[in-house]
Amino acid sequence: MTYFLLLLIGLVAGVLSGMFGIGGGLVIVPALLFVVKLKEFEAVGTSLAALIPPVGLLGAIEYWRNGHVNLKYAALIALGIFLGAYFGARITLGLPPELVRRIYGIFLLVVAGRMLLFAK
Repeated sequence: MTYFLLLLIGLVAGVLSGMFGIGGGLVIVPALLFVVKLKEFEAVGTSLAALIPPVGLLGAIEYWRNGHVNLKYAALIALGIFLGAYFGARITLGLPPELVRRIYGIFLLVVAGRMLLFAK
């Protein structure tokens, strides 16, 4: 079940990346914290490892050296991002720009509310 959730996190991050150009810090890290229940450093390190090719090689190496990267989880998330970004782009390009802007704003409010209300 955890592997399915990780793939789903990657897929959602990929779709939102394709739609809005976002992914790691706004989607993957909160999902790893709240859904998969990783600790903060492991969530950040695993997200960076999933995004290594374009984004976080040096940061991910440093987190890995300190034992805060789950490579199996990062690979599953990366697969989801790969597929999800394609579908996110396809969906978004068929929508009016005003609607995309509103959907993104609502998404940001939901994430911000979750982070503020359920922080430990």
